[in-house]
Amino acid sequence: MKRVLKKWNSLLLAISLPWMLQSCGGGTNQNKDSVDSAQNVNEATAPVDNESSEFAVKAASGGMMEVQMGRLAQENASSPRVKAFGQMMVTDHSKANDQLKSLAASKNITLPDSVSDEQKKHMDELRKKTGDDFDKAYIDMMVDDHKEDVDMFEKASNNLKDADLKSFAATTLPTLRTHLDSAQIIQENNRKMMNNSKRGSQK
Repeated sequence: MKRVLKKWNSLLLAISLPWMLQSCGGGTNQNKDSVDSAQNVNEATAPVDNESSEFAVKAASGGMMEVQMGRLAQENASSPRVKAFGQMMVTDHSKANDQLKSLAASKNITLPDSVSDEQKKHMDELRKKTGDDFDKAYIDMMVDDHKEDVDMFEKASNNLKDADLKSFAATTLPTLRTHLDSAQIIQENNRKMMNNSKRGSQK
């Protein structure tokens, strides 16, 4: 009888383990990169293909970073335009993040609960800056990030096998392009202002 119970307990553990990992955020170690952990869990448990789940994980991590950095811009930026851009990031990316969370939950895709270690490093560097230095660093970062985002979402909208995630990428893409255009305009204005300031100091 004890042997039967041991076998039954082992069987229950084997069946429940994937669900335990899922509910605990993939059984992630706090020292491990949240994005890598989510991708590892999805490779083992998500019903969608790896390319689709990887897109969801990267999009979620990037979206969280945009929201956090947008809030930082509202606090540390000196330019009203940069503050307004930060507010747009918070509003638009929070909405997209919520849509992605709902979609991922319906497909049993585990999303990261925090940004990647590399993204944290960039954010920590940005927190040290204030005033005009912050404005320039933040907008330069937003231009680079949104170029990567637009490229990733374009590929996803054309190539993903999962129809719902493919549609999410396609419908979010115009917003990302708007963000990129806005960031590039602010970046160009910053350059003009810096050039004018240099010319004035040389006279």
